[in-house]
Amino acid sequence: MRKGQNPAKFVKDVAKPERITVALLNYIPFLSGFYAETLDVLKVCMDSMRNDAGLPFDLMVFDNGSCAEVRDFLVQEKEEGRIQYLILAEKNMGKGGAWNVIFGGAPGEIIAYTDSDVLFSPKWLSRSVEILETFPNVGMVTARPFRTSPELYSSTLDWARKNATLEEGQFIPWETFLEFNLSLGQTEEENKKVYAETRDWRLSYKGATAMAGASHWQFTAYKSTLQQFLPFDMDKPMGQVRQLDKRMNDAGLLRLMVSDPLAMNMSNTLGYLRGELGKEKERSKKKEGLVRRVLELSPIKKLLLAVYNKIFSWYYS
Repeated sequence: MRKGQNPAKFVKDVAKPERITVALLNYIPFLSGFYAETLDVLKVCMDSMRNDAGLPFDLMVFDNGSCAEVRDFLVQEKEEGRIQYLILAEKNMGKGGAWNVIFGGAPGEIIAYTDSDVLFSPKWLSRSVEILETFPNVGMVTARPFRTSPELYSSTLDWARKNATLEEGQFIPWETFLEFNLSLGQTEEENKKVYAETRDWRLSYKGATAMAGASHWQFTAYKSTLQQFLPFDMDKPMGQVRQLDKRMNDAGLLRLMVSDPLAMNMSNTLGYLRGELGKEKERSKKKEGLVRRVLELSPIKKLLLAVYNKIFSWYYS
């Protein structure tokens, strides 16, 4: 039997969410090996996104079954008011499963999605939203220009040829192009040929400038647009995330990027901040000794990676 009245009945106002929800997806199963520096990377990511984003936002973090140390850090961030919405999944649902929850439940009208290893520059959010709100029928806006698969932004070019000023050329500077690709583990030498043989597409519309292309690792979009593509059915935690890129292009939506680099992939280390990527050219010209050369032999590399993957699956599948 109820006793008294629920005090919540006398509350006259409830908090309203910000128009924009920044949604961060995180997965750090342990803090050693590949993941040794990833908690530090996560902290840098969260600090950088808050540093003069240009627009107010609420932060939602979806943790995909990380280890106790990472969960404890996130809970503390939530308790101290630096995370507004925190979801702690018991097991790794994969990116598709996490997207189903994030895109379906984020409270904001606009969702700015990011992986947990992105380094943001000031105004990254306001510049992204400017493009989102200026161009019509936008699917997603990534806060960095880089070269993506042309087949995934064909609808963008089709629209631009009829409705905007469209230019083809080498608009992304070599240094900006190389910086991003080095962070993916590529070498300077292999990128020289790619850079020389590919081009960028620049769009101008109603005073705004954008580059053709976008990517699933970081983007800003209307929640209503993202919900059109739910649910995502991915049976692997990684490797199938281009579903979103392809579906948006097939639906005729624009996939755009800001014209200068306001987001950077840090990957699993803080090497970018330590300036290690800038030394790639010198490193690529030097031999790393007999042990390194042996490890790079195809049969040995294949065997060791297979053992690594098996051990990983034993613990975390």
